[in-house]
Amino acid sequence: MKFEQALPLLRQGKKVVRQTWQGGEEYIFLVTKPVFAAQPVNPYFLIKTNETPALSMFQPTSCDLLADDWIEVEDK
Repeated sequence: MKFEQALPLLRQGKKVVRQTWQGGEEYIFLVTKPVFAAQPVNPYFLIKTNETPALSMFQPTSCDLLADDWIEVEDK
């Protein structure tokens, strides 16, 4: 699927990944109600990998936005 089709899934709390990613990427997800130091933070994407630390910020590239190989995944 395309990223614009994956985005509604992310907003529903689902997880997605690109099929062509060959590294340790497991999925990306949207953090919608973050708080830091008792202050609200704007929503952001995180990527779960098999590395340590396992979570990192995710900023889609233009290739990611234009790709059509996104799939929904379950927690691993």
